[in-house]
Amino acid sequence: MKLIDSLVTQAAGIAAVRRDLHAHPELCFEEVRTADVVAGKLAEWGIPIHRGLGTTGVVGIVKNGTSNRAVGLRADMDALPVTELNTFAHASTHHGKMHACGHDGHTAMLLAAAQHLAKNRNFDGTVYLIFQPAEEGGGGAREMIKEGLFEQFPMDAVFGMHNWPGMKAGQFAVSPGPVMASGNKFYVNVIGKGGHAALPQTGIDPVPIACEIVQAFQTILTRKMKPTDSAVISVTTIHAGETNNVIPDNCELTGTVRTFSIEVLDMIESRMRQIAEHICAAHDAACDFRFERYYPPTINTEAEANFARRVMGEIVGAENVLRQEAAMTSEDFAFMLQAKPGAYAFIGNGDGSHRDVHHGEGPCTLHNASYDFNDDLIPLGATCWVQLAEQFLKPGGAAP
Repeated sequence: MKLIDSLVTQAAGIAAVRRDLHAHPELCFEEVRTADVVAGKLAEWGIPIHRGLGTTGVVGIVKNGTSNRAVGLRADMDALPVTELNTFAHASTHHGKMHACGHDGHTAMLLAAAQHLAKNRNFDGTVYLIFQPAEEGGGGAREMIKEGLFEQFPMDAVFGMHNWPGMKAGQFAVSPGPVMASGNKFYVNVIGKGGHAALPQTGIDPVPIACEIVQAFQTILTRKMKPTDSAVISVTTIHAGETNNVIPDNCELTGTVRTFSIEVLDMIESRMRQIAEHICAAHDAACDFRFERYYPPTINTEAEANFARRVMGEIVGAENVLRQEAAMTSEDFAFMLQAKPGAYAFIGNGDGSHRDVHHGEGPCTLHNASYDFNDDLIPLGATCWVQLAEQFLKPGGAAP
């Protein structure tokens, strides 16, 4: 493994910053203290900053040479509404809020890289350090873009990285094509006619109608979608009624749809609407169907993904750069990849054995109350960021 020596030397100091962030988690668009810490460190290292995109976003600007080429490196900053089970010294001090996805570690890795890039500047062009708010459902990337991220800071490509529990520390994964699914919500309200449960003929019972809709939704995947495509339709809530002897007036369904392509998503949304409305009509019920698309699929561009694979292979060996197994989880870095070429990579977080004593019971998995980021990744992730930036902006060269 070829780590940059100065990043190894400085790792303990950056790990202390990471643990401070872990102890003071902030939810989406509330990352005021976190942004202050980030901006303070960047200013300490002489890096010009811009604040306020996406409410609490921070962009650091590291320039060198005369080239107009630029690359963006992105880390997310927000925490989750989770009550932490860990009781070690850096556990959350804010009840009901926790860095359960490792965004504290992502921020730390990019800060470590920022310190090295500012001191050494072995590149020709501009590195934009993007510290993004509100990845966890708030669409912070979308908001930063809406407010002029790529107009104010024009860049040729953008890269993101997420820790991945269960993958060995010392390994990366990155591949061209879809790596995260689109995230979508649906709401179906079956509107019937309430009445006495012993006299069903006098009303329109929405419950069996809703059950028929739930079953029919799955036929979209098995009979309307190509077997070579992938998608998920999950009905996750069903709410109806208040007592045992009354047929309710309505039955509400909610759930999620995940796909790797917009074409498949378009088909699924259209078919779900038709199924819900027609089944309701067949039973003389009304239907209120709503479909909300909140994150598009995360799709890596081929040249940039292959460039990242090569750079990572030079650090950890090609055998430790895995092909990404596309996940049905969603990620708002997708908005950045819709606007710019780039790639979203995984860095192995290990099996959880890195956790300090007094960690909570249960696995060290993402969105788990016993999770903690592996601080051993800080010099590795920072080395990757530095090498990506330096090689993308190699003097006299064209990358990727």
